[in-house]
Amino acid sequence: MSFDDVKDDTREGEIVTFGAPTRSELRRSAETIRPVPADRSARALAASIRRRLDWTRLPGLRPRQEDTSTYGSRIVRRVSLFVLLPTLVIGLYLFGFASDQYVAEAQFAVRGNVEPMENIALGQYTNLIQKHNSQDSFIVRDYIGSQTMVEALEKSIGLSTMFSRRQADFWTRLNPNGPIEDLTKYWRRQVDAHIDSISGVIRLTVRAFTPEDALTISRAVVARSEALINDISKRAQADMVAQAQADATTAQERLRKAHLALQLFRNQWGVIDPVKTAEGTLATLTLLRKDKLKAENDLQILRGSSLDERSRSIQILVANLAAIDQQMKTLQDELTSAAGAAGGGSNLTEALLQYEGLLVERTIAEKLEESANMLLDRARVSASKQHIFLATFVPPVLPTDSLYPERGHTLIVSFFCFLVIWSSSSLLLAGIRDQRM
Repeated sequence: MSFDDVKDDTREGEIVTFGAPTRSELRRSAETIRPVPADRSARALAASIRRRLDWTRLPGLRPRQEDTSTYGSRIVRRVSLFVLLPTLVIGLYLFGFASDQYVAEAQFAVRGNVEPMENIALGQYTNLIQKHNSQDSFIVRDYIGSQTMVEALEKSIGLSTMFSRRQADFWTRLNPNGPIEDLTKYWRRQVDAHIDSISGVIRLTVRAFTPEDALTISRAVVARSEALINDISKRAQADMVAQAQADATTAQERLRKAHLALQLFRNQWGVIDPVKTAEGTLATLTLLRKDKLKAENDLQILRGSSLDERSRSIQILVANLAAIDQQMKTLQDELTSAAGAAGGGSNLTEALLQYEGLLVERTIAEKLEESANMLLDRARVSASKQHIFLATFVPPVLPTDSLYPERGHTLIVSFFCFLVIWSSSSLLLAGIRDQRM
């Protein structure tokens, strides 16, 4: 047999080997499939399929080993892993690495005007409770936690140096090279100012890593708060005095203008006091009326005595009456008519009207000036007193024992937190497995 014949036979064998099966072969193969036993449940069938499709049965991977331990041992192992181990880590930090923190406490209140406290929770008893300077107390509390306070204490006592001492552990130590915003956030964690809603007392607590630092910081905070209150009081007093001074200056200027208007009036009319001038004119008119009545009476007597009209006595009385009438008309024109003003003379009616208005303005200006000066004196006396001040009735003292960290409390809380997280997660995973099966 030649090499070509062997090659042809090999090709024919390969064609026969890899050829598609016929329909009869497929039917015969389908008939030989073993049926599923009736006693096998659907759950067992699903478990068998899941084992066959398990990714750990792929070539090159280690097959999964079934957990043959008891349920109790699995629970203990999981609790130890997810609950006890994290709690042990936290306990190791608390008792092995956490630094002691000392607390300095101070209590003070802003004293001054009484303002009603508004608290919805107190209901109908709100009006029965009062507190001192509620707004100023909240101002002090917000100022204690502000960045302005942090910057002032950083310049005066070196706040960042105190919070980054080597006594502090790695977790609570402050980075001294950080920005001022980081120092402010750290400050708000270490310092707390609480206001009692009824008494208005501010309770200040300061935590630091040494007793001396806690005392120094608390004293500096109280001093800065008192300086703020004094500044607020001084500003209020200065504003009060400035306002009173401005009112007094305005009143004095108004009074000066009123006196100047009276002087211009006297120069214009040529009359010192139009009221007295009018009174003198009226008195003269009264006398002229009396003289006129007497002259008329004498004239009638003479005419009744059968004297001639051309007699000297009657002519004198007639001339006298004419002169009296002319004088009375002139005086009446000065008082009530505008003819005198039109002819260049003075009209006392207009003068009196203007003069009375100027007198009223001068009287009002004098009263206002007197009242403004009195208020200015009161403002100056009030400014010499301090109406708002910081009353520190519990000054900060040097702490002797560390209150933080609360190791036992923190450890118990951590244990219960991990236990709750683990139990919740286990219940959730168990629910998901039940839904999948």
